[in-house]
Amino acid sequence: MSKLQITLRAARVNLGLTRKEASKFFDIHYETLTKYEYNSTHVPRSFFTKLESVYGIPVENIYFGSEDDYIEKMKNNLLKEVNAMT
Repeated sequence: MSKLQITLRAARVNLGLTRKEASKFFDIHYETLTKYEYNSTHVPRSFFTKLESVYGIPVENIYFGSEDDYIEKMKNNLLKEVNAMT
């Protein structure tokens, strides 16, 4: 069984934070956070090291990569499970 992972956006939304609110915790502009949420493949170490303390989620449970790729991966996994049941 694979480990549960969520996107950066989901981690932020789960805490009820706006991008502007969350960006203050990371000392970055909210538009930079927007960019990271769409594609977190190359987030800087300074951002990465704050994730766990800001969002309260272990970094191994956060998906790093394109948010579109994550959504596609989740859809494909769901379809596989549904097809396996039939």
